[in-house]
Amino acid sequence: MDQVTIYGRSSCGFCVRAKSLCESRDMPYTWVDMIEHDMTKADIADKIGHPVYTVPQILVGDRYIGGFDQFAAYVREQEANQAH
Repeated sequence: MDQVTIYGRSSCGFCVRAKSLCESRDMPYTWVDMIEHDMTKADIADKIGHPVYTVPQILVGDRYIGGFDQFAAYVREQEANQAH
């Protein structure tokens, strides 16, 4: 799988779950802490080309996936495809 990029905050439960999902599946990921990098949702929207209302915001390679729920569904779909 391509590199996963997670934009989020350490205080966000869904952000932590996204990191844990990557770690449990040995997926390479980059964690971008919005607070540490002094980023706003508008900054992330500029980077990913989509409006941002919640975090985390997740990309796989250059492909925008969405938030945690969309990412979890994407991972399940990828695993199902590999099982065939």
